[in-house]
Parts: sequence; C-alpha cells; structure tokens
Amino acid sequence: MTPDVWMILAFAGLLIAGVPVAFSLALSGAVGIVLGLSPEMLATLGTNTYNSIAKYPLIAIPLFILTGLIFERAGVALRLVRFAQALIGPRHGGLALVAVLVCMIMGGMSGSGPADAAAVAMVMLPSMTKAGYPKPFSATLIAASASTAILIPPSVALILYSIVVPGVDLRALFAAGLFPGILAGLSLLVPALLVSKRYGWEGGTPVEGAERLSVKTTFKQALPALFAPVLILGGLRSGLFTPTEAAVVAVAYGAAVGLFLTRELSWRDLWELFGEAAIISGVVMLIIALAGIFAWAGTMLGTFRHLAEWIIGLTDNGVLLLILIMLAVLVAGMLLDAISIYLIMMPILIPVMQHFEWNPVWFGILLAMNIAIGQFTPPVAVNLMVTTEVAKIRLEHTLGWALLFVLAMSCALALVAIFPGIALWLPRVLGYNVG
Repeated sequence: MTPDVWMILAFAGLLIAGVPVAFSLALSGAVGIVLGLSPEMLATLGTNTYNSIAKYPLIAIPLFILTGLIFERAGVALRLVRFAQALIGPRHGGLALVAVLVCMIMGGMSGSGPADAAAVAMVMLPSMTKAGYPKPFSATLIAASASTAILIPPSVALILYSIVVPGVDLRALFAAGLFPGILAGLSLLVPALLVSKRYGWEGGTPVEGAERLSVKTTFKQALPALFAPVLILGGLRSGLFTPTEAAVVAVAYGAAVGLFLTRELSWRDLWELFGEAAIISGVVMLIIALAGIFAWAGTMLGTFRHLAEWIIGLTDNGVLLLILIMLAVLVAGMLLDAISIYLIMMPILIPVMQHFEWNPVWFGILLAMNIAIGQFTPPVAVNLMVTTEVAKIRLEHTLGWALLFVLAMSCALALVAIFPGIALWLPRVLGYNVG
C-alpha cells in the first residue's frame, strides 16, 4: 500500500480506537510523513501547527465563544423567552414556537450550537414539561433549533470555512447563512406545531413570573438582547468593523449588558467566563493546529488530490455527486464536530467544487446545513447531548423525534440546494463577492 493509504488507514484506526480527533489527525499525519517523505521531515511539525493557527480571522472564534457564554450568564435567554411568550400568547404548540424562535435569536449572538442549546434548555425545559410536553420531544426540539446557530451569523463554522477555502468573503458567508438559517428554523416549526396540536400539548403555561408581564414590558427587557445581532450585522454591513472586530464589539456589548443592564453578571463571573471560554477555545484551536500536520502531509503526498480525482471519477452528473457528498457530510456530522469536518473534508472537496464550478458560498452554506443536522442526529449529537443532560433523560429516548426533525430540516436543505438564490440573494444585494 502507498504511504497516503497508510495515513488514511491510520487516521480511521485511531478514531475507531477512541483517540481524540486532534491527536488522530496529528499522529496519522506523522505516519504519512515518515512513510512517504522521510523521518527528518518530522522537524516541520512545529512549523505546521503554528502556521495552522497563525491566522488573524481565527481570533474571532474564541471571542464569539466568550460572547455566547456571557449572554447565557447575563439572563438574556430568560428575557427572550418571556418576550416571545407574551407575544405569542397561550395556544397549542406555543412553547414549541417560543423555543425555536429564542434558539434562532440566541444563535445570532453565540454562533455555537451547544452553547445555544444549553442556555435555552435550562430556561425552557421546566416550563415545557409543566405544560405537558414530553421531555424527549422538548430536548430534541431545542437541540435541533440550536443547530441553526452555525447558519445564522455570526457562525464559528462559517468563520473556519472562510479560512479553509481561499478567496471566500466571510461577510458574504454571514449574509448567505441568514435566510437558510431562518428557513431551517421554520422547517422545524411545522412538525412541532402539528405534533403539538395532534396531542393537545398546551403552550400557554408561562415561565415563572411571565404571566404578570405585558408585551411592552417584556419587549423592553429583551431589547438589549434583540439589539445584539443588529449591532453585529449592522457594523459589518456599514464597514464600521471587520468580522474579527465584530467579535470584540460583541464581547464588550455582552459584558455591558450583563454588568449594567440585567445586573445578573458580576466581575467575578466575567473572570470565570474568561477561563471557561479559554478552555473551550483551547480545544478548538488544538484541533485546528494539529490538523495542520495532517493537511500538510496529505498535500505533500497527493492524498487529497487522489481522493478528489476518485470522487470526480465516480460520475459526470454534478447533481448526483452533490447528493452523495451531502450524504457523506451528514454521516460525518453524526460522528464529528463541525470544525473537524471542515478540516478533514475541505481539502478533498475544494477540487471537486472547482471541477463542477459550484459557487463556494452556496456550497459552504449547504455544508453548514448538513453539519447542523448532524448536531442533533445520534449517535454523536453534541446539541442533543447537552439538552438530554439538562432534561435528565437518556439519548436513545430522543431517537424518534430526532428523525422527525432531521427529515424536516433536510427539506430545507433540499430547497437551498435546488434554489441557490435563497442563500446568494442577500449577499448579492449587499454587494459582497459571492464568487
């Protein structure tokens, strides 16, 4: 067998053995270097890991992670829930509608599905259970709705995609993700409302204290949270700041809201959140850094080129190949996180994308939608793991509901695939380069 085959087999074997993704990438890359190049080339390991993370746009990732943690601790989710409940009022499926809408708004602040799921689940699950919703349904709905966070800007996944794929404007990606993200959220509402009506689940049980609040009062309380996405996207559109600078503004704004407006965040809490964000970001950056070894080895050995040529050779039908790629990414999303998927698959998919002349912005949104579906699809469903932990139920209890929402969001994915304008219209109107 050739060295690049040994490298791929080593990576697969390490993953099956339970080795973390970051170290599986690094070790298999080292195997490829030793067998295909020379042991002396292992001296490049330090340079490759450094070059992987020495990129200015990556600064936005830990900052947006910190933003999500700050808004979660600042009581923003509860205020959004109260406003949504006051706005919607008592009705069948009311709380389901509230959960989806709040997840989508929170996604416009954090860019992280698990953080979004945790914040909303802690607020919504008790009231949904009290209103008669089964815990498996509630946990799955929140997990699925939180997955829209990697589509609705700002998105950590789209930031990484813009770095991995050369020449893609991050602002165009952010704009392109907005309507598909909203469409994905609306696609979840359809089965949620139908099921709620079918079983007579009432959505009128308010969160504690919400019954005394009017739409006007709750809107005033939720206004700082509702303004956050406007601030981030408005600043990007006006050119006032870059995407990386937008992350800094989001952190400062979130801290100001928590410290001085909601007053639910103390300086001690803020210091603790810095540490928590550093730990989460450290894991992300470690994956990116060690993936640099795998990427360099795969490029030098021609592994990615060989795999891309093999994929292109499967069929001349671009539509059929796109369907096959989407299915492969969906399976990968069930097993791996978004960052690992981009780092592993994009070096292979970029030549395929260029061969069939697929729009890189549109293709990036399709990948993000697929990965979003994977975030709540067992066996490894990161969002679902968070919500089932909050709900104190087993993951397998949610399987039936997860399949229902997978089908619903797959319909949204199909619409974006068939009609690229859903993703590309807004960035074109805003004047961004969409390729």
